[in-house]
Amino acid sequence: MTLQAAALLWQAERRPAVVVEVAAHRGSVPREAGTRMLVGTAEVLGTIGGGHLELRAIADARALLAGSPVAVEQRIPLGPALGQCCGGEVRLRFTPLADSRPADWDAPAPRFTLQLYGAGHVGRAIVALLEGVACRVQWIDARDDEFPRAPGAPHIERVCVDPVEAEVDAAPPGAFFLVLTHRHDLDFAITEAVLRRGDFGFLGLIGSKTKRARFLRRLADRGVAPGALARLNCPIGLPGIHGKEPEVIAISVVAQLLALPLALPPALPAQAVQTRSQPAVFAA
Repeated sequence: MTLQAAALLWQAERRPAVVVEVAAHRGSVPREAGTRMLVGTAEVLGTIGGGHLELRAIADARALLAGSPVAVEQRIPLGPALGQCCGGEVRLRFTPLADSRPADWDAPAPRFTLQLYGAGHVGRAIVALLEGVACRVQWIDARDDEFPRAPGAPHIERVCVDPVEAEVDAAPPGAFFLVLTHRHDLDFAITEAVLRRGDFGFLGLIGSKTKRARFLRRLADRGVAPGALARLNCPIGLPGIHGKEPEVIAISVVAQLLALPLALPPALPAQAVQTRSQPAVFAA
């Protein structure tokens, strides 16, 4: 559950709480302006950066809940006041949840838009990590029963559709793609569709170096240009992180996505991708 959703729920339940917000910042600070934390009498959701700053903010918020006089606007130089090495300055605002308007909170800008193909073990592990990341995700699979029954985060849309590769055209320019379905022929169809677009930000395909070589040969035979083929990432994940457990793969892959530049890549020229000439055939 997002902090905004939790704040709306607590507000509806009339739970006593204080919203602590970084109203402004200057210099090096743990979190930027607009960051919020929800402090209840026995529970804290979100973070304004941890450390001494956060402990002090929680104490002041609970003092406010208890009826003690607390400054609702606080200018805090992190070095002189708290001995933190950041050296910057923050201005904190304390607002009783009852007086706040969580529905009007600005959502953080998404780091990326991702189309994730495959609701198997690795797909689920990746989605679990992305629930806490500011991004937009379309999680796509033709098998509705593979998606978890519990509702997910609002920024992760579950799409059950067939054929799944048709969704590639719906992604915005610069989108990231992860392909990890349960069938190699389906992986191939999605990968080819992404490469033929040319304007993607990242394309990752689960599998080995052998799978990558096999796909590249078939894609080259079908007219996909070398410049597009060179942008296929397979295997996926950051190098140096070893392990085949879904959770380990997911950590490596999400770290890889977060390390990517946010600028959109230049689109490939129209002549770089030729027209599809024949259906792909996979040997058993």
